[in-house]
Amino acid sequence: MIVFIILGFILMILSFTLKSNVSNPLSKFAGTLKVVGFLMIVLSLFSSMFKQINAGNVGVKSLYGSVQPDILESGLHIINPLLDITNFDIQTQNYTMSAIHAEGAQEGDDAIRVLSNDGLEVVIDLTVLYRVTPNDAPKIFKQIGEDYTDKIVRPVTRTRIRDNAVYYDAVALYSTKREEFQQRIFKSIENDFKRRGLILEQLLIRNINLPASVKTTIESKINAEQDAQKMTFVLQKEKQEAERKRVEAQGIADYQRIISTGLTDKQLQYEQIKAQKEIATSPNTKIIFMGKGSAPVILSDK
Repeated sequence: MIVFIILGFILMILSFTLKSNVSNPLSKFAGTLKVVGFLMIVLSLFSSMFKQINAGNVGVKSLYGSVQPDILESGLHIINPLLDITNFDIQTQNYTMSAIHAEGAQEGDDAIRVLSNDGLEVVIDLTVLYRVTPNDAPKIFKQIGEDYTDKIVRPVTRTRIRDNAVYYDAVALYSTKREEFQQRIFKSIENDFKRRGLILEQLLIRNINLPASVKTTIESKINAEQDAQKMTFVLQKEKQEAERKRVEAQGIADYQRIISTGLTDKQLQYEQIKAQKEIATSPNTKIIFMGKGSAPVILSDK
């Protein structure tokens, strides 16, 4: 808009010059140039007085390089037409550093390589979720500029991760201490961001890659633990089976002992008579007695 205002002034000055020089063949256009220049100035000033800030943004005001401390919220505003308004995104933003090409914010392998407490190199893929503090947008614009992602978010995150990784060994970072490590670097980065007008919302460790030798050792340890658990299960199952067989054998032995001690000759004779009586009442049987005192022989008609 300032360009149109300047151009309007130039046209008006040119119109006065042509008007004063009657001999110039272009002097007949002096009035037209004056009107056009005046309209350009008026329209430019009028349109510059209105500024719309989209949702999720704030406007930072500056006048000839001097940044104003107050901001413009989202909506339509009437402002000084000479002000320069810079939009700042205050919505959640993410910055990813990954070893996978074309996945991170930068092309190529952009993962964070750190040295653990035991001197091993660990590769970390990370995503940072953050946003700009609205009231601190003028400070950011004045002290850092619009490229705060490359000046603050990226270097601070990578530095703090390297600083804190030295307190853990590689295996702990990969397994048991992963959550603790994530909370530790979150607090460290959060403090740095806050001092610079940024809010750290979340820190996501997406992947931790260990050296191949360490991975092999971990896998061997896991396999050994799984084999030990399997053997414990087998031994427990065998123990339970042995206990079952012992109980079964004890039951059989108890049954045989009861039978051998509880049955008398008279009781056996009584049971034999009962059985013979039931057979004798059957219509399809014949009873033949073979001598006195001997057991009967029972023959079926069939």
